[in-house]
Amino acid sequence: MGRTIVFGDIHGGLKALEDLMKKVQPTIDDKFIFLGDYVDGWSQSAQVIRYLIAFEKQYNSIFIRGNHDTWCLGWLNGELPNEIWTFNGGAETLQSYMYISTEERQEHLAFFQHMRNFYIDDENRLFIHAGFSSMHGPHKEHYSSNYSWDRTLWELALSFDRNIPEDSVFYPKRLKLYKEIFIGHTPTTNYDVNEPMNANIVWNVDTGAAFRGKISALDINSKQFWQSEPVHTYYPNELGRNRDR
Repeated sequence: MGRTIVFGDIHGGLKALEDLMKKVQPTIDDKFIFLGDYVDGWSQSAQVIRYLIAFEKQYNSIFIRGNHDTWCLGWLNGELPNEIWTFNGGAETLQSYMYISTEERQEHLAFFQHMRNFYIDDENRLFIHAGFSSMHGPHKEHYSSNYSWDRTLWELALSFDRNIPEDSVFYPKRLKLYKEIFIGHTPTTNYDVNEPMNANIVWNVDTGAAFRGKISALDINSKQFWQSEPVHTYYPNELGRNRDR
């Protein structure tokens, strides 16, 4: 039986992703779950999508949609780019699509459209870009934007008092629904941590690739992880999203 490996945010860093894959050494027996935010930041967003489309044809892969992917999907589907998106890495994504053919853009659009909001495996492990607010789980979420934007789940896991017994009325229901939860969205580098972080049942695999961090991949069973070099070192003449920090 192969591994199940989850990937954190990529943000247009194709060179770093390719380097990371050499360390992961994927096989056809493995399962790969990507947690979203494939675009916006470094200069190769369109090329990352091209790479992932080819990767899916060879390996068992699941792609979760992140908030940046939602912006890009809207644009590919004919919406005008908004200032919030372009400031937060969208400008680099638009630039990366300048020399992509109309036919390939349609292929990319279909790829974005079949991304999932979340995935739950056979062992009741949840994979989602950001989080959810419903005490009954993402299936009961009233606001679908929470799948790719919510930070309260991660903040709850970080601040949770481990001395509270699970049968207490004060034990958060969201932390009782799943065996484990794997997320991206909030860089662990915000907490001066350069590798995947664990808080209660939540594993955060976003290690700051859009800024000065790395792309990370985590074996969800063994908890072994692999990382690229800091993504900005592959793009020495670019700022990524560091200009808004």
